[in-house]
Amino acid sequence: MEKIRDDNSKNRILAAATTLFAKKGFDGTSIREICKKAEVNICMISYYWGGKRELYEGIIENLIEQQTEYSKTFMDLNKNPSELTKAECIELLGTILDKAVDFLYSNKISNDLMMFLLKEQQNPKRKLDSPVFSYIRKLVARIFGDDISHKEIIYKTVFIFSQLNSPRIMPAFCLGMLGQDEFGEDDKQIIKDNIKFYINAITKEVALD
Repeated sequence: MEKIRDDNSKNRILAAATTLFAKKGFDGTSIREICKKAEVNICMISYYWGGKRELYEGIIENLIEQQTEYSKTFMDLNKNPSELTKAECIELLGTILDKAVDFLYSNKISNDLMMFLLKEQQNPKRKLDSPVFSYIRKLVARIFGDDISHKEIIYKTVFIFSQLNSPRIMPAFCLGMLGQDEFGEDDKQIIKDNIKFYINAITKEVALD
């Protein structure tokens, strides 16, 4: 029971901090504001993270942890793509992206968190990466027979992710035009179908081994 209460407090702090950081930025948000919004004692920040900067970083770390744990339910991050054929890599890439739609368009990823991440993308010192993103880059490199650090592979990976992220980061051009407040199952299926079409288009000239 104590563990549940601790988890609830931690999750409330993360949610409150995400909202405030997204709207007011790091410097414009105080520890006191976060704790008031989360309805927790101010000492809880020190207990879980140590300070405001660590809490800020903790938002990203928590997302990456959730993403990684979710990915383990349908893939093996330790399996080297070099051990797979190109056809197997293409199939696995499709599976990962299909599951990623379910994750990204679920209630786990709030609009405040999306806003927070978009702001961090503009931070020149920020290197946003995750085991899943790195693995997808390895898959893309294997499919196209290139090194993961090659510029072409880095951009190809980003363009693939843009197919996944675009509706979430540009809701005015989809939900707004549809008169909807959130993404439904039919919307997610359309996104999945378009991602599949894109992957098929960019890999159709790949010489399979």
